[in-house]
Amino acid sequence: MQAPTNETLTLLMLDAAMAAAHVILDIYARPITAVAKLDGSPVTEADAAAEAVILDHLRPTGIPVLGEESVAALIIPVLGERYFVVDPLDGTKEFIKRNGEFTINIALVEHGIPVMGVVLAPATGETFVGDVRGAYACNTRSGAVAEARPIRVTSSHPTRIVASRSHGHAALATLCDVLDIQPNVSMGSSLKFCLLARGDAELYPRFTPTCEWDTAAGQAVLEAAGGAVVTLDGERLRYGKGELAFLNPYFVAAASSSLARQAAAEMSNILS
Repeated sequence: MQAPTNETLTLLMLDAAMAAAHVILDIYARPITAVAKLDGSPVTEADAAAEAVILDHLRPTGIPVLGEESVAALIIPVLGERYFVVDPLDGTKEFIKRNGEFTINIALVEHGIPVMGVVLAPATGETFVGDVRGAYACNTRSGAVAEARPIRVTSSHPTRIVASRSHGHAALATLCDVLDIQPNVSMGSSLKFCLLARGDAELYPRFTPTCEWDTAAGQAVLEAAGGAVVTLDGERLRYGKGELAFLNPYFVAAASSSLARQAAAEMSNILS
């Protein structure tokens, strides 16, 4: 029997992320060895070890899991209309650099939309959760939830923009010129979505490739906090793109639908 979409399921995802964080930090404390995947991206022993822990926690629900490392091993279950999306170590480059900007991402997708998400940064314990009740931030460094507080998007003038620390694009400067804003935050992993969700920035344009496991949890948190994530045609970023190897199109995450669509239209013009 499938687990219901309720607080119990959110807590299960949170427990899975905290257990994976413990494994990741054990590996983070010793010399890190990375190898290259077929696409050239790095992977470490922490990626596989963390995913195994998460899968163990989620398995009793009977809900299929789309996991980054499982996909790399060509293990892709029949997903259906309801499934988990897992990135056990988002920001592997940041993990290797030891700058702390890496996360564990767990989301629940229903009918192509991420409706629940947990983003946990093991190095700091910063954790962000979003579901139908809203979004909140907390700290889980101790292995338990502490300092929980609701979060919500905000607006700021001038607009604050966050960009990828390891995946920049020349078009970003053009977009900033067109919108008359300055890029003032760089951040690795899905923490970019979370900065928007807690009101530290308003715009995150993505000009470089991502996969569904990179974005699902962050999108769930941001949307629960009142934000929006749209593709360059102005439509909501959706999931279940198995025919495209689960690759996302370029997108804009923003503190509001209107800002997201404005930036998406400008991005489309820049790239055309």
